[in-house]
Amino acid sequence: MPAFAQQVAVISPAMRAPEFMRVYGSSQPPYGFVAFCDRMPRECMVSSPDDARYQATPQSLSELDEINRAVNHEIEPATDLEVYGVVEYWTLPKRRGDCEDYALLKRHRLIARGWPSGSLLMTVVRDEKNEGHAVLTARTTQGDFILDNKVDVVRLWNQTPYHYVMRQSYMDPKVWVSLDPNDAATPAALSGVQSVNAGILESMPDLP
Repeated sequence: MPAFAQQVAVISPAMRAPEFMRVYGSSQPPYGFVAFCDRMPRECMVSSPDDARYQATPQSLSELDEINRAVNHEIEPATDLEVYGVVEYWTLPKRRGDCEDYALLKRHRLIARGWPSGSLLMTVVRDEKNEGHAVLTARTTQGDFILDNKVDVVRLWNQTPYHYVMRQSYMDPKVWVSLDPNDAATPAALSGVQSVNAGILESMPDLP
């Protein structure tokens, strides 16, 4: 078993929650995600009808590690305002991007390697500073692992310092669900990762 597979296979006995996330209701998706799906619909399609968790084999766990590290080092961190001149713009980055762009690119590359879309879920959290942050959740038989542009190590979701707010549904990539037990309804807008608003969408420029 590769060293990484051995590392992620260890589940701490002092976990603050089970290794699998719990869903508490429906949620409105971030408006940047909705616009992204309008521009790039193939990225928001169901790639496999199988809704079972992906097998956490040594090879699949090593792929998570490889892709997370590669994208983290390949893409230069930059805000949407710096790159595109708007506050919120989700896309597959080429050279620079912010948290959701890293996560989208990791998702894209893992799907190209055969991972089903239902096992790779865009996820919104509040970070250590209580600010909005996006990560990618890999839904496996061994637990929900987090691919994060802030760290190269892939961790189980319950071993991260984040408060989990919402993520994509594994049944439909365009549907989002709440991960917050105190807010089963639509979460409030987060700094940098905001919930959809029709008026905001209409005012967004048509960027490539």
